[in-house]
Amino acid sequence: MEDDEPGSTGAAAIQAVAMLRAVIDGRTYESVAADFGITRTAVERRVKAVAIRLCREVGIEGMNDGATAFVRRLRERREAILHALERFEPAAGHAPKGDRVVSADEIARAVLRIRGRSAQPARDVALFYTLFVTGARPLEIVRLRVRDYLQAGGEVRRESELPASASISGKPRPLYFASRKLDDTLDAYLAERVARGHGIADGGAYRGLDPDGPLFRSATGEGFRITQYGAEGRRRCLCRPILETYRKLFRYAELEWATPLSIRRTVVARLYDRGADEEQVGLVLGISERSAVREQFPRARPTMASLVQELV
Repeated sequence: MEDDEPGSTGAAAIQAVAMLRAVIDGRTYESVAADFGITRTAVERRVKAVAIRLCREVGIEGMNDGATAFVRRLRERREAILHALERFEPAAGHAPKGDRVVSADEIARAVLRIRGRSAQPARDVALFYTLFVTGARPLEIVRLRVRDYLQAGGEVRRESELPASASISGKPRPLYFASRKLDDTLDAYLAERVARGHGIADGGAYRGLDPDGPLFRSATGEGFRITQYGAEGRRRCLCRPILETYRKLFRYAELEWATPLSIRRTVVARLYDRGADEEQVGLVLGISERSAVREQFPRARPTMASLVQELV
């Protein structure tokens, strides 16, 4: 068994997850190996392999493939790993890499599929577009208020701000709504909300919507439920309904391999293509250190052959 590819079968993958949990809880590779009756090297190989799968198929906040090679980094991101494991299917076959870029044609086809399959097409297409337009995380999108998107007169707030209360980092950052496609779908969705009486307010400001209410709501008209988890003093927030909604949308779109993290990689690739540097990318995504941007979202390097081709 020790020479098998880590995670090559459902049972082995589930076992590898158990090893990963033990290691991030502080156990050494040697002690875990003794529990499973295999070598230390085999445990290390399996832990790293399942961590890489977790990065690619679900996404671990603050980590990329390279960081999974270091036990210290795994333990530092323990809560993020446990969060990711809640959405991980270890027995499933290996999914395509989540670090690929979604093309414009794929986005267009995805939107058509979502419109045809969703019970709330306007809201769901708007949620889908918002990932690409803002680069925000699902929890941040759930925390957006109507006033973050609209001005009092009803116009779109093109250059807005993600409030500190909504940001994962706890710090405000610029937020740009610069997409006519998003405008059109959000216009339709907000008009539906007014018609259904979901989150409305007296007066004509903000298109008749409560400016402090959530921009996106569940099918019942309520805000998406956010819960806290983690030890006292290190509490973090989780919104299972929005994560499930996005999983459903990726399934409708036939982008089963996609995750919100992989969509952020697409956003980064587009920004790089337009000449953005690491500081600008970090500003959009809410990452303060340029080195962290380079680590999490490395810029694709051209091959030497392509660089020297036809120089004159």
